[in-house]
Amino acid sequence: MPLSELDRRTIAEFREWFEGQLAGDRRFVGVERFDRPDESTLATRFAASERVWFELALRPLIPQVRAGILTDDRWKSEELEEAIEESGDTMVEFIEQGFADADLDWPEPPVEHYRDQGKFFYFATPLEIRSLTDLSDPHTRDKAKRMLEGYCHAFGHRVFRRV
Repeated sequence: MPLSELDRRTIAEFREWFEGQLAGDRRFVGVERFDRPDESTLATRFAASERVWFELALRPLIPQVRAGILTDDRWKSEELEEAIEESGDTMVEFIEQGFADADLDWPEPPVEHYRDQGKFFYFATPLEIRSLTDLSDPHTRDKAKRMLEGYCHAFGHRVFRRV
């Protein structure tokens, strides 16, 4: 089912708010949108270093918000996997600790590690929402922001450029 104009406005307001929250954040070297033409995934990527991005994606047809980290570099993906192994935690525990560091209490968050389009290696956590109107809810917005921040806490020491 295609998105309505109301859906598009709600999504646009959420994205503008979210991107505004990170505007001027010196950890990131750039911000770009990567939207699929069919509107199934609408993603904002915050460049952390060369070929590594933190991403907040909306999947409006599900509906779902996803936060995570991705790279198109196989070796960097393996380095991210090593960060988890070196911690002694499982992947879920590793992200749970990143969330805790971002003041988000989410025991055993779902964490997916996959390859998308044969190009991008992802670690991501989905947040199911009831409807797109939840994107206007301050609780949903705060949780999405803390999710992305949690990924920054978890992986940032491996990816942020040295200033």
